[in-house]
Amino acid sequence: MLERALILVEGIGDISPLYVRAARRLGLHPLALSAGAARYNYLAEEGIRTICVDTDDLDALIHECSRLQTTYDIAGITCAGDQFYATVGKLCRHFDLPGPNPDSIELCCDKYTQRQLLAEAGIPIPAYRLAANAGEVEDAAAEIGLPVIVKPAAGSGSVGVRLCRTADDVVEHTNYLLGGQHTWPSAPRILVEEFAQGPLYGADIMGDQIIGIGIGDFGPPPHFVYREFTFPALLSDDEHERIVDVSLSCLRALGLGWGPTGIEFRWTKRGPVVIEVNPRLHGTPNPRLIQLAYGIDLITEHIKLVIGDESDLRRRHSHTAAARILVPDRDGTLDWIDGGSQAAGVPGVAEVKFYVESKTPIVRKGDYRDAIGHVIATSPSHAETEAVLQRAVGLVGWSVTPFPSCTETEQSADP
Repeated sequence: MLERALILVEGIGDISPLYVRAARRLGLHPLALSAGAARYNYLAEEGIRTICVDTDDLDALIHECSRLQTTYDIAGITCAGDQFYATVGKLCRHFDLPGPNPDSIELCCDKYTQRQLLAEAGIPIPAYRLAANAGEVEDAAAEIGLPVIVKPAAGSGSVGVRLCRTADDVVEHTNYLLGGQHTWPSAPRILVEEFAQGPLYGADIMGDQIIGIGIGDFGPPPHFVYREFTFPALLSDDEHERIVDVSLSCLRALGLGWGPTGIEFRWTKRGPVVIEVNPRLHGTPNPRLIQLAYGIDLITEHIKLVIGDESDLRRRHSHTAAARILVPDRDGTLDWIDGGSQAAGVPGVAEVKFYVESKTPIVRKGDYRDAIGHVIATSPSHAETEAVLQRAVGLVGWSVTPFPSCTETEQSADP
């Protein structure tokens, strides 16, 4: 009998290793298809067999999967992020496996098209314009009215996203996006949006079931780097119902409803305004927070869907779980980071993780890559969880020495 295998296409951040471990717990043999396996340390650490293939070439992927079928029983194909999720859907269709609708995924991953579909369905969204060059960006900002959000029309993790409060900010960020510093997967297309102000909420969905609604907080503008996230958000019955209704409307408008979806909202004077719909699980630390808050392992339940099993989304309990993201306030060399063991020893702390080691160069980019670690706490109540988190984070410390300035470097080089 052939060994049952789960194929993972490429990877993303800290969430991909969780898919590997969940697959093994389900008795599956994980295999990776990647154009650059060296980018993912977890593949070697987890002992994953990796097949090198151009993951942008669907025919090449079909060929490799067909070849693997001679030695494995391919139970399912998936990925952790959204960049290759449409490709996964096409592979699943080819091999008659459960998977997402690739057409819906492609539409959703184009932020401009997503905005159009949501607007046509009457779903509340920020005012928006699409621009292809600097002049169009400036015109769009003037039409919408400052402040505005300027961001790529494709991408994730807040990469290239900036709040622009002045016309000079708009010009500066547009020059950054179009000047060669930002990597574009295709022709540059910039989305200019109204800045929807209000508390930030996130809905995590599996199929058409709302698993949980959390509240988040960003660091200082002009960037959007998460600093904290908590499940569940403290909402009135009316607020909860409105977010659920808008979430389900998003699924219908975008043709989603199979597998995971993550939706971000701002609660404005109009109520919940949709900032973004992601046809995937929200990234770290959300899956862990949901598991702690409700006893639901979304990654395992996603894999069950992928291999044709029935998922179990029943809540086992109702706790509060919160994460604090550790983000340095300057660029430079990380001299040290410490206190993880002490923080982990605080009752109620579920996880302390550092993403970097001493002597690592810190170059902030204004997106998810700025995080250097996180602390997660849980308890039966919001107040207790917040108190535990504050105490634990207070035990963690680090030091960053700024890089030498050009003048200092020149002086040190003088004879």
